[in-house]
Amino acid sequence: MKLLNLIFVLTGLITLNTYAQTKIDSPEEKLEKDRKAIKSLAGFYEVNFNYGEVTAPDPNYKFSKPYESHGNEWAEIIVDEPKRIVIQHMLAINDTTVIKHWRQDWTYEDTDIMLYTEGNAWKKGNLTPADVKGKWTQKVYQVDDSPRYQGFGTWSHIGGHDSWSSETDSPLPRRESTVRKDYNVLNRGSRITLTKNGWMFEQDNKKIIRSASGDKLLAIEKGYEEFTKIDPETFANAQKWWASQSAYWADVRGVWADIIGAQSTFKIQTVANGKLLYETLFSLGDQSIKEKWTASQNKEKIKAALQPYLVK
Repeated sequence: MKLLNLIFVLTGLITLNTYAQTKIDSPEEKLEKDRKAIKSLAGFYEVNFNYGEVTAPDPNYKFSKPYESHGNEWAEIIVDEPKRIVIQHMLAINDTTVIKHWRQDWTYEDTDIMLYTEGNAWKKGNLTPADVKGKWTQKVYQVDDSPRYQGFGTWSHIGGHDSWSSETDSPLPRRESTVRKDYNVLNRGSRITLTKNGWMFEQDNKKIIRSASGDKLLAIEKGYEEFTKIDPETFANAQKWWASQSAYWADVRGVWADIIGAQSTFKIQTVANGKLLYETLFSLGDQSIKEKWTASQNKEKIKAALQPYLVK
């Protein structure tokens, strides 16, 4: 009898364990797991960048030199809403130099998307609610808050492992935009995976020559950006700088949103009147802080400053 009872107990435990492993999250539970994973991307990191071309259809193609770099990067959550999370990245070069870096906006079940075409031009995509059901869009922006690329995908949490992936077109990466003229579109295959000490941004990228006759593959590269958590004290100066600049850059984001939202197609030029776009906005930010502009003054001057960079 005791043996029979033991068998019943063990059978019950196995059943409960199986149920726990196969239990499907409710939409609310899944959404909260997604949000937790996205918010885990924020923090203080040492970042190692590694990229290398691995194959090309042309046997005579000369592979580019592998790219390696590293830096200290702070990723701060600046908007935290139920279905929208915005993370701003800052580079800390040393104790005195701070660079406002890229930004990633995460939006849930978002049918609005801007798709990169080529030549610093984007167009609005046509997504249906069914296309994005249960999915998050990652919208990536340049240091000057102009658009870079946007892709959507599903966060997975199977076995306690958190990951997200997507595929989308983008401009050339900053590391090649000034030195490569042999391709004009980067098709990004992106995978984000949370790790014990941070996260990994893995990429399978296709370098594309896009023309009126279609797309031609030039080469394929693998990329790894490894974010490893480090001491926050490294970023004390960056935090101080951002505290003084954050209101201005919120106004920059607002002006960009108005400009982009009003158009079905959108194109920019990165240089106007002899100045790079980011130089213009960074200088304007310093002036705003020095002269203590109001939000309305910021927006008025930002809008005027952007006009020469917008291709009509």
